Amino acid sequence: MNVRTPPPAPAPESEAELRRRIEKLERINAALMAHVERSTDQQGGSYALFQTAITLEGRVRSRTEELTGLMHRLERSNAALVAAKEEAENANRSKTRFLAAASHDLLQPLNAARLSLSALADLPLCHDATVVAGQVERGLQTIEDLIKTLLDISKLDAGIVRPQLRPLSLPDLLAGLAASFKPFAERKGLRLVVRCPDVTVETDGVLLQRILQNLVSNAVRYTASGGVLILARTRGDRIRVDVIDTGCGIAAEERDLVFDEFYRGGTRRAVQGGESGEPGLGLGLSIVRRMAAALGHPLALASRPGHGTRVSLTLPPSAAPPEPEIRAAPVATRLSGARILIVENDASTADALKRLLQNWDARVAAFRDLAGVRSAIEGGATAPDILILEYHLDDGACGLEVAHYLRALRSTPLPVILTTADYSPEIEAEAEACGVELVRKPIKPAQLRSLLTYMLA
Repeated sequence: MNVRTPPPAPAPESEAELRRRIEKLERINAALMAHVERSTDQQGGSYALFQTAITLEGRVRSRTEELTGLMHRLERSNAALVAAKEEAENANRSKTRFLAAASHDLLQPLNAARLSLSALADLPLCHDATVVAGQVERGLQTIEDLIKTLLDISKLDAGIVRPQLRPLSLPDLLAGLAASFKPFAERKGLRLVVRCPDVTVETDGVLLQRILQNLVSNAVRYTASGGVLILARTRGDRIRVDVIDTGCGIAAEERDLVFDEFYRGGTRRAVQGGESGEPGLGLGLSIVRRMAAALGHPLALASRPGHGTRVSLTLPPSAAPPEPEIRAAPVATRLSGARILIVENDASTADALKRLLQNWDARVAAFRDLAGVRSAIEGGATAPDILILEYHLDDGACGLEVAHYLRALRSTPLPVILTTADYSPEIEAEAEACGVELVRKPIKPAQLRSLLTYMLA
């Protein structure tokens, strides 16, 4: 005997759905009753009333079925949208993690190359060798800038960057910006002028500086004659900062495209700007747009081909005074005889760093991990004056373990420099908690020497 399996019961409706359906039916019922009453008044007969009721019943059933179908389709559409949104967010997070890991691996050999090149530059070289070394240095700097910018874009798109809004003195920021770009402008025969009232704005100083650096850099790059004006003015209850140049300008069809990745406006603009046909990477304005959006600072562009360009950024004022900036006094100390201990698992980086420090007359010992350091100390090695430690070591080990070990063996403070090609904020927080100085790779030799000099004092 065949036993038929009963069909599965439909999924129970939620309380909210049932309430909505009841409310709709109540409204329909009220409308039907009103219609019936009007029909009764007009026709005045029971048969007409019966016909009217049947007609209206069919309309109600049809309308109810139509509404139910629409509700089900809407529910399925919403579920599909939620799933697509989650998939896109997961893909974006995966892209950010991949770029962070790839950047770490790419910056490691780049760091070794920069250190080796700096050690080479300290040696006596002929003129041609010096020129070639300079060209290699510029090429490595371009690669470094590209990797870091791509990582910045990925972080901004993923929403990882969280602006730290604080009161900031706008005249101080613009004055420092002008001082850093003035030599480049003068080299091209350009005037670089800053006009700014004494105002304080509410912003993230690091992000705002990056934005304005890119804008001023573009203005100088694409201006062959005349100058660049950085102008801050009060506009209503806001402060507007304009970067105005007398360069070649931007055609109307290009104004929206200049904020896209890798769009450089063609070689023509670079030649007109006096850059010998070598435009930039095409990422500066893309970073500007994303950072301005993250800060909530409106960005606008106006330009006339052949006359120049104005890029405007609107900032909110701050009623609070700017936070004071603490500057460390310069220390005139040499590195001669300083005992420096390096822990670095990348052999090429360790060798280049050791050679560079020895060129500075320091006494250097290099190890790959904590086991090597412990063996040397237990064998009677001289205690170091300062440590330079890589954060990520082999087999998941951390360079800070070396700092903890050596600090426990002495009663006096032991200065530590932590190096890494990982730009995650967690490492920065950990370094701050341990009281060590964090240096991002690729290491800039001049920065490292200045930091060593200061810490050894």
